[in-house]
Amino acid sequence: MTSTDRHTPPDRSAGPVGRRAPLLLKRALGALGARLVSVARHPYWDRPDPSYLIRRWPDLTALGVATLFFWASLTPSLVPRPWYLQGVVGGITAAVGYALGSCAAWLFRALVRRRPGERTRARCWQAYWVIAVVLSVWLISESARMQRQLRVLQGLPPALTWHTPMIALMTLALLLALLLVARTVRLGSAKLIRQLGRLLPRPVAFAVGALLSTLAVLVGVRDVVFDRGVVDIADRIAEAANGGTKDGIHRPVSRYVSGGPGSLIPWQDLGYQGRNFTGSVPTRARVTAVSGRPAAADPVRVYIPSALPAAFEDERPFAAQARLAVRELERTGAFDRRVLAVAGTTGTGWVNPNVAEPLEFMYGGDTAIVAVQYSYLPSWVSFLVDKEKAGQATRALVRAVRARIDALPAERRPKLLVTGESLGAYAIEASFDGPDDLLARTDGALLLGTPNFSPISQEIRHDRDPGSPVWRPQYEGGARVRFAQFPAADLGRPPARWQWPRAVYLQNASDPVVWWSPDLLLDRPQWLADPLGPDITPEIDWFPFVAFWQTSVDMAVSYGVQAPHGHRYGAGAVDGWAAVAPPEGWTAADTARLRGYIQHRDAAY
Repeated sequence: MTSTDRHTPPDRSAGPVGRRAPLLLKRALGALGARLVSVARHPYWDRPDPSYLIRRWPDLTALGVATLFFWASLTPSLVPRPWYLQGVVGGITAAVGYALGSCAAWLFRALVRRRPGERTRARCWQAYWVIAVVLSVWLISESARMQRQLRVLQGLPPALTWHTPMIALMTLALLLALLLVARTVRLGSAKLIRQLGRLLPRPVAFAVGALLSTLAVLVGVRDVVFDRGVVDIADRIAEAANGGTKDGIHRPVSRYVSGGPGSLIPWQDLGYQGRNFTGSVPTRARVTAVSGRPAAADPVRVYIPSALPAAFEDERPFAAQARLAVRELERTGAFDRRVLAVAGTTGTGWVNPNVAEPLEFMYGGDTAIVAVQYSYLPSWVSFLVDKEKAGQATRALVRAVRARIDALPAERRPKLLVTGESLGAYAIEASFDGPDDLLARTDGALLLGTPNFSPISQEIRHDRDPGSPVWRPQYEGGARVRFAQFPAADLGRPPARWQWPRAVYLQNASDPVVWWSPDLLLDRPQWLADPLGPDITPEIDWFPFVAFWQTSVDMAVSYGVQAPHGHRYGAGAVDGWAAVAPPEGWTAADTARLRGYIQHRDAAY
């Protein structure tokens, strides 16, 4: 034996353990392969007993319908949406599809006693897994392409992050979570019915148990989840924000605005949006610089908060707000101005500066704008809980201001204009009985992004002239009311002469706030009829239930595009005011110059 042999360690791989390792690995792989083959041959699980409600394999029909709904949710809608919201839409619509498919399968089993054999069921499940996976991956990729096309159509860069695996995982996770909740409710209902069955006849126990379970779910969702959950959290956040002020906003030094010297409403009581509105009023010097003409006066801005000072509290809060508004308008000399505008506010009390300032610049500051706050909640929450307050508060304000103007000599009366955006536009419309009443009691109206439920715009779209699309309706030949998405061009159509007073609606064909409605659940909307709007992709389509959730999510991202698309209207108010109430001597060149100024600083808002 050599020295090398003496110092070389023995080869232990040849021992019993070393020889068993490949054998054990081979057996494990063999067992795994056999298990996979078994699952492939029988890719579903049968519940061991008919009463086994919760832990059972999903129903194939229900899962198939859920998958179809998910595929439908991948189609484009009104505005581009990010990948994570696509996952949310996919999960919700898949859950709706599962519920419908489950009901259909239950009805089929109740009517048809014959059941398919095990071989047939296995083949159906095998086909489902192959088709569902392959088509889901392909359609998610196709949805990214369609989203890019929509982005280009609405002036956004085509670059898009679209996480196919994450969309699928989010959809599946949300579907499973909603399915778990539904099955938990089902299990609880079954136990309740069994307990009642010990005391009551079975049909009675079933009816009572189902009724009690339904009431428990409705009360739980409304009172616990919504009122004490969503609304309460939103209220606390909004209340905390209402005490603050936007950066760069300070207490005004002008006596012509609420919160300034001599104001009947203290600065600290105006609320977040009230302070932003009055604290950002342009000075006479700024009006002169922007308009290029000497300003006539400092603009008047009056804002009445929802929480009134103790001295003005009343059992009728909206009437009290209106009285206080008139007193504040009198204090500031608003009724001596050339123009007095009533502005409807959104849920938070916001007044768009891109609507307020153009009017002030056009008239050299010889204007007054008044607004009341009815809520500080976000508009979507206000729509659910405070929508009627918007109409009531604004209606009381319009009536009080109109009455005060009518008391003046005819030659001293200012022009009364009304304006509003989004929920503020609804508040203005709810203050009048129809388009004729709107134009009979005002000298002009400019409304932007009016929600679908607004009464006057609903009437106009319903009674529009034959042949005009719902997204740009022509009403009574365009004599007094006109709609525009691209105001510089649209307001000139039809070429027939306008009559006075006028109402202008800025309405984007792709604005989900304008088109959202519960009717989308089951009815195909008119805005999908040919011809489509100028910024609507031809690949858009309507599917029951799916379109409703797509449009609901669209509202959350409707500000993520550039004007005039989505719920963004940019500098369109300049052309709107120039059409509704142009000052004497105002020219198209003046409109173009002011539009350019508003567009330049639009990003700040």
